[in-house]
Amino acid sequence: MKRRVLITAGAGGIGRAMGEAFDAAGFGVWVSDVDEAALAACPDGWETRRTDVSDEAAVEALFAEVAGKWGGLDVLCINAGIAGPTESVENVALADWRACLGVTLDGAFLTAKHAIPLLKKGQAGSIVVTSSTAGQYGYPNRSPYAAAKWGVIGLMKTLAMELGGDGIRANAICPGAVEGPRMEGVLQREAAAKRMTRDQVYDGYASGTAMGRFVEARDIADMAVFLGSDASRLVSGQVIAVDGFTVNPDPKV
Repeated sequence: MKRRVLITAGAGGIGRAMGEAFDAAGFGVWVSDVDEAALAACPDGWETRRTDVSDEAAVEALFAEVAGKWGGLDVLCINAGIAGPTESVENVALADWRACLGVTLDGAFLTAKHAIPLLKKGQAGSIVVTSSTAGQYGYPNRSPYAAAKWGVIGLMKTLAMELGGDGIRANAICPGAVEGPRMEGVLQREAAAKRMTRDQVYDGYASGTAMGRFVEARDIADMAVFLGSDASRLVSGQVIAVDGFTVNPDPKV
């Protein structure tokens, strides 16, 4: 029987790259997302379901369907999150703060809560949480995002403690700046806020790493597959950056 992975926000970006990497590694793949068009474009053979991870009833229904079709789960990738506003703390609207934490942090909690019974059935498994380098250093003008990404690390470490006796591991991946449409939106918003060009902001992010470059979604996906495999069987409670080594989290251009 194939090992089984479920990935939230798995129909595009990092999540889609994770699905493709797990598929190539021989896993059965299930992805949830709110983007119905992206779900429809997923490869044949993947299981899909539209799910808003901030809605507990929707998350509960997702895992009820997983239980009915698969009976259990081997790897859970908690990947859903939103960028939130690009504003200084004093200018962040409470509604925007709550929306960001609602998807990124509440969604991580709800996903873990309803997946754990399926993971426990096998008395083994792996939970991979997508955090961010913003969850290690902070992030000027992105307070809701940074708070949420710090929060999911605390959740991950608690899961690792609670579930270790059941043979279940939990780890967090902290991507740096990832090439793609989502980061492009961040670049454009930061350029406007800082009165800089998009390329200046891009170069600032890249120069803030030892390797002087952005990462790609496949780099994150490869780490997720490693953390979901037996090769990492005693790796738990860890925060692993895939970012080219951030040496200056707030570079000034």
